[in-house]
Amino acid sequence: MRVLVIGSGGREHAIVNACLRSPLVQTVIAAPGNGGMEADVTCLPLDVADVPATVTLARENHIDFVIVGPEVPLSLGVVDALEAVHIPAYGPGKAGARLEASKIYTKEFLQKYAIPTANGESFTEIDAALNYLQHQTFPIVIKASGLAAGKGVIIAHAYTEAATAVRDMLVDNKFGDSGHEILIEAFMEGEEASIMLMVSGQKFVQLPASQDHKRIGEGDTGLNTGGMGAYAPAAVVTPEIHAKISQDIIAPTLAGLANEGIDYRGTLYIGIMIVAGQPKVVEFNVRFGDPECQILLPLLENDPIQLMLDCSKGELDPSVVKVADKHAMIVVLAADGYPGSYRKGDVIHFPQHLSANTTVVHAGTLRTDKGDCVTAGGRVLGVVGIADTLQQARDLTYQACEHITFAGAYYRRDIGYRQLTRD
Repeated sequence: MRVLVIGSGGREHAIVNACLRSPLVQTVIAAPGNGGMEADVTCLPLDVADVPATVTLARENHIDFVIVGPEVPLSLGVVDALEAVHIPAYGPGKAGARLEASKIYTKEFLQKYAIPTANGESFTEIDAALNYLQHQTFPIVIKASGLAAGKGVIIAHAYTEAATAVRDMLVDNKFGDSGHEILIEAFMEGEEASIMLMVSGQKFVQLPASQDHKRIGEGDTGLNTGGMGAYAPAAVVTPEIHAKISQDIIAPTLAGLANEGIDYRGTLYIGIMIVAGQPKVVEFNVRFGDPECQILLPLLENDPIQLMLDCSKGELDPSVVKVADKHAMIVVLAADGYPGSYRKGDVIHFPQHLSANTTVVHAGTLRTDKGDCVTAGGRVLGVVGIADTLQQARDLTYQACEHITFAGAYYRRDIGYRQLTRD
């Protein structure tokens, strides 16, 4: 089978690695790929937001199966376009992708099907939004409704901070079209976790619960990022919490999608907040999380590519899926200045050998004409360790991080601190 992986980040490199391990796959092409993927597979240039170009690329390269990594092409309907020319693809169609493309649509969906979430109101006009804020308690959450690469969420601790965030979005166009409509939500105090499902209509496989670390600074301080590290399984999702998630969130979500006439096939990422023992939905994403994907796929004992193909065809059999009794951690190495303006073009130096059960996943990298691997994004690399315990996985991961160098490299040294402290 010839497989095309769409995207250029760490998530897509993890998917490419899964393809290389799969007995189903003879040829892998990545578009546009990155410096890590380029070492192992053919990478072709592509604007992932150009749906017709994606279809043309797949047809010209006689692709049998497409795996769509990022949310933008999904929201633009690339899966619908591929399936219209009889090329199966992993990911929801445009209708299902609205769960991530519009936070306001998601809020209305959650309210319609009585799925636990924070109270919130939507706004397109600055005066109405500011008037609403004057009657709220703080902290409060301001969200750009559209796609904003994980950065369109502001937690405001006072009216002035909230008013600035609202003005940035609705008046100053900070997030472009994504912020022309905003959602103002009540702040939920609790602990977050990520629930990743591989869905095929009403059937699904639930991957181990994970916990991402969004803030740039240790102790979860500083600006939001796309994710600075993650681990799985996350013990904060106890058996009792898991049962509530299944009954109160997953079941009504899948039933609601069916009621809306959406045959959802692909990843459904449910970001939850556990508030006083009760799980509530923070957000839906319609693709694997990044960096969660990099630790979840290796924990599957089944071939992930087979599962993705089965989902796309509506043939998923959850009863055959097994997850390894292991722990995994990823630490993200970022460029100096991220998540603001950051350095690019610095040569990356890798150790000659890595410990067993340790992998380096590329995100913001490229290869120069000289063959050097250099930094090309804010989140540059992810280091993954897998072991019998979380502490062992952590030790493997940080040992490798110490031996990867580039100018201005930064990484958090406390990934997994909540669970390790509890343990």
